[in-house]
Amino acid sequence: MTSKFAEALALINKRHFNDAKKIFSEILKNEPNNFAAYNNLGNIYFILGNLNSALQNYDNAIKLKKDFADAYNNKGNVLIKLNKKKDAIESYQKAIQFNKAHFQAYYNLGAALKEQKKYELAVENYKKAKKIKPDYLEVYIGLGNLYLEIKNNNLALECFEDAIKIKPNHNFLLGNILHTKLKLCMWDDLDKKIKDLEKQVLRLNKISLPFTLLTFNNSLKLQKICSQIWSQHQVLNYKKILGPISKKETNKKIKIGYYSADFHDHATSNLMVNLFELHDRSKFEIIGFYFGPESQHEMHKRVSNAFDQFINVKLKTDREIAELSRELNIDIAIDLMGFVKNNRFKIFIEKCAPIQVNYLGYPGTLGADFFDYIIADEILIPEESQEYYSEKIVYLPNSYQPNDLKKTISEKNFKREDIGLPKNNFVFCSFNQSSKILPKTFNVWMRILKKVNRSVLWLLESNIKTRENLKDQAYRRGIDPSRLIFAERLPLDEHLARHKAADLFIDTFPYNAHTTCSDALWAGLPILTLQGETFASRVASSLLNAIGLPELITKNSYEYEKKAIELGNDLSKVIDLKKKLESNKFTKPLFNTKLFTSHIEQAYLEIYKRYNENQKPENIEIK
Repeated sequence: MTSKFAEALALINKRHFNDAKKIFSEILKNEPNNFAAYNNLGNIYFILGNLNSALQNYDNAIKLKKDFADAYNNKGNVLIKLNKKKDAIESYQKAIQFNKAHFQAYYNLGAALKEQKKYELAVENYKKAKKIKPDYLEVYIGLGNLYLEIKNNNLALECFEDAIKIKPNHNFLLGNILHTKLKLCMWDDLDKKIKDLEKQVLRLNKISLPFTLLTFNNSLKLQKICSQIWSQHQVLNYKKILGPISKKETNKKIKIGYYSADFHDHATSNLMVNLFELHDRSKFEIIGFYFGPESQHEMHKRVSNAFDQFINVKLKTDREIAELSRELNIDIAIDLMGFVKNNRFKIFIEKCAPIQVNYLGYPGTLGADFFDYIIADEILIPEESQEYYSEKIVYLPNSYQPNDLKKTISEKNFKREDIGLPKNNFVFCSFNQSSKILPKTFNVWMRILKKVNRSVLWLLESNIKTRENLKDQAYRRGIDPSRLIFAERLPLDEHLARHKAADLFIDTFPYNAHTTCSDALWAGLPILTLQGETFASRVASSLLNAIGLPELITKNSYEYEKKAIELGNDLSKVIDLKKKLESNKFTKPLFNTKLFTSHIEQAYLEIYKRYNENQKPENIEIK
């Protein structure tokens, strides 16, 4: 290695990329066959986000050295960024062909195969990388995330715990471990771990993903800090290239772009599809940007048909999606994902539209200055909570949540004795995800079961280990584990129909039922909720208020427990609630999708008007 070459490498380590680029370019003028210089020049272009130049340099290196494993591996990384996954896989395989000990290529191949849902092959390659380099942190995290995706939470936890042994302070890893334990309902020493994590968030440490914090935290201040940490981390790790959006000639209709990976059989589509169908086409043009999996599900077909344009952008980079949005002259971009799984947050870092809105998918602030608004209502974000949102708030009347008036309920009659429920006993149910069940809530539930003789608690089946852990926790609290009954997963129409077998839905805290709440209400099952401080802890309150059942909103755990016991011991009161719910279903605003659509369209018109008049975003109340 020449001194110049070493100097350039040192400059890369110091992140002086342009200086290093000049030196490598000089080296190549004198040594046009220096394949290593081409490879390193490719690395610089890759870091700077110039993917085409990176690819060209890796190809130049490979032409000069046909068995250059590192260049093939690096080329694969570029192809992944360009969403050419098939070509990337071939490139990683070439790297492995020429270097059987190339642990990074095995890891990258595993990650690419995971994206294609070839899980067994992905696991095989991750394990090969781990065998070659047992202290390779990234492979434990990648394998852990894969196991989470295939619902093998036990093995996921093992991987994350192995990773934290290698690097105890690795970014966001502790939050991952805690969230995985919550999925498994492993609660040993949980309160201490939560407090330790919350302290680290206050110290601005990169300790937890924002979505994880929502599950167990009821502090708006902490949630905003956590979101800001993550947003800033995303911005710092992304080189923005597109400049500001200049004002163009006004479109004949306001162009609304909805961005999501969940336009298929997913809660977001179940809520939004009827809104898409009902949008006023005389005023709005509706464009869907989809970056989710291939789907033949009826909901995917229905959603795609509901848009004026439905564009599959999965194979495009974040920047390309932002560029396409600009070319289409999108006026208002609605991010339906925020920080949830499979989000494409960087589309919005690039600024894909002059007005960017956080809505529905993530129940909280995104902590980013490039989102102008969040759509909410007065229950979700009372005036005293506005300071904890980086976005300005669009207040809709009634509730922020849309619903689908066409949502069908199966006519199948679920008899209690056929689905494992006692015929004559009181049935409490909670069909929320297991990660939302915290020990404090579970303690209350067990006290309720003690006070309501022979009652049972009907929960949604997660996995065997979670079920075993919950039954064990019930036993520890003096409750016969057989009083916990688990419901298998069913198609949505059948799942809705079986709600009739329950008497009362009891909510989780601080992360309420959201879509699960509106499903229960649509199916005719009252839900008792506990309202907290955060957005996620107030959604069920918003929905109950909009359907005229505010008496089922409680403000503390004592009130919640007392109300559940009262209803559990007086079935006539529950019957009255069910009658009221049935009466309110089509007379109160919650399920009035046409009314909701007119309100959200008023909101779009107002924020668009403010933009055109060069006014800064401000809180807006729609009447």
